[in-house]
Amino acid sequence: IFAKKTTDFEFNVTNNIVQKERFRYFIKVPELAAFYNEITDYRTAEAVGVDRPEKNEILHNIPPTPEQEDFIQKLMEFAKTGDATILGRLPLSETEEKAKMLIATDYARKMALDMRMIDPTCENHPDNKASHCAKMIADYYKRYDNHKGTQFVFSDLGTYRPGEWNVYSEIKRKLIEDYGIPSSEIRFIQECKNERARKAVIAAMNEGSVRVLFGSTSMLGTGVNAQKRCVAIHHLDTPWRPSDLAQRDGRGVRAGNEIAKLYADNKVDVIIYAVEKSLDSYKFNLLHCKQTFISQLKSGALGARTIDEGAMDEKSGMNFSEYMAILSGNTDLLDKAKLEKKIVSLEGERKSFNKGKRDSELKLKSKTEELDSNRAILKGMTADYDKFMYQAKKDKDGNILNLITLNGLESNNLEVIGKQLQRMAKTERTDGEYKEIGAIYGFPIKVVSETSFESGLPFVDNRFVVEGHYKYQYNNGHLAKSDPIAAANNFVNALQKIQGYIEQYDSRCRTLEKEIPHLQEIASKVWKREEELKSLRTELAALDRKIQLELAPPQQAAEKEETNPAATLPMNERERAHQPPQRVCANYRF
Repeated sequence: IFAKKTTDFEFNVTNNIVQKERFRYFIKVPELAAFYNEITDYRTAEAVGVDRPEKNEILHNIPPTPEQEDFIQKLMEFAKTGDATILGRLPLSETEEKAKMLIATDYARKMALDMRMIDPTCENHPDNKASHCAKMIADYYKRYDNHKGTQFVFSDLGTYRPGEWNVYSEIKRKLIEDYGIPSSEIRFIQECKNERARKAVIAAMNEGSVRVLFGSTSMLGTGVNAQKRCVAIHHLDTPWRPSDLAQRDGRGVRAGNEIAKLYADNKVDVIIYAVEKSLDSYKFNLLHCKQTFISQLKSGALGARTIDEGAMDEKSGMNFSEYMAILSGNTDLLDKAKLEKKIVSLEGERKSFNKGKRDSELKLKSKTEELDSNRAILKGMTADYDKFMYQAKKDKDGNILNLITLNGLESNNLEVIGKQLQRMAKTERTDGEYKEIGAIYGFPIKVVSETSFESGLPFVDNRFVVEGHYKYQYNNGHLAKSDPIAAANNFVNALQKIQGYIEQYDSRCRTLEKEIPHLQEIASKVWKREEELKSLRTELAALDRKIQLELAPPQQAAEKEETNPAATLPMNERERAHQPPQRVCANYRF
């Protein structure tokens, strides 16, 4: 299970607190990402090197008009009381009462686009969203006029309907009357009644004879390859799904955009229009967080274990407290959520830093001990090899002679010595102790009896070594069974292998000598954002205090101010541990 049902508290129309359950938290996110990558092969345009323009997002803030300010107050009152007559409509039915916040959210969306979506008698204010959009379109039109730069305008509200007032027609009117743009260069995708007409408009956009094209996400967002001259994309509203926003932006941010590449620094401006004290900015940022989460989930780049995908959707509207905070302009609750998100992020960063530091300290200790041990071994082996090479006798061809002697055996014939060794391999019993049986170049030769198993049955296995500072063996201490000469040569071969051991240990020492300073540097580092975390905790505590004072009655607030001097102290770790996971953008990391 990778999702968790949570409960939000909202006010009902009788002003009582009620519980609302919804699935909104993703849990075990790293495991979910790993599972997703097991069943998919995900590639981004950047990963495969698609030559397309860069998206340059611009959030264009617009102050609310006086009529919008008045309506915002009505929306807040409606959200509190559920009295629909405040909005100029009939009282809510029993079914509508259950969807009060959805109704409030829908009204807020229409209000942010244009007050005439709600009340046709409202005036055409020069500072409304349509006016701002028309001016921006005209600016881009003139800037890229020589190259016939084109623009897309998206809105799922106020779409074109012949004979009715709509936002599309209003902006077109302004472009014609106020900025002198020819009517023939401004088109609505809804005017295309068949596929042939639709293809003709798309071709005209690529040719530059149509410069501005309006449409909704469903009609203009997919399958429209009119990117050749696109220089700007305008979002009058924000869709509900990240994929819809990606489809909108994809009309211009795609391969084949020649004007952007040649004359716009290979960038396409994406303008998001947001009325202050409306849901515009919040909704866009929430959608952006969701898209970042989706992208990082697909690419496996997530570090957080829990993700809050947001309290706002097209079926249930928006959480009451956040809705009220945004419309009222008092964003203390949202600021509190942002501070908590930053604190969680920094705490996660500190935890990750400390874990990395502890890991480095353990590795440093282990590798330092290994280096000391290897140096001691290297010193002993080097002394053994120097002794061997100093005492070794060679034949005329430069081969080292096998001057082996066995205790109690007078012969120096290698075949005789080899046969004696083979007999000892079968009959010698040392009870696990090393027993000296001979010597070669001043190094004792020893045998040890060990119990081994073959086919489930025990047997005595004799192993032979030549001993210096360390015990050296050839063929894992086993003698050749069929060739006495080879059996006798076992020990000179073991001594000659010392040089290879020296090279291996020397190489490992050099590697450790390079790794240890890096680990020492990491182990000595100090996390540099501790003061920032303390500052954020203090700020959060002060904001908590402010919110509590605003919610409390005046007399009670004054009493709290006098009797609770510790209220500004940072939140207790245990108290925060019992809070639900905070909303986080997927690019944070924990």
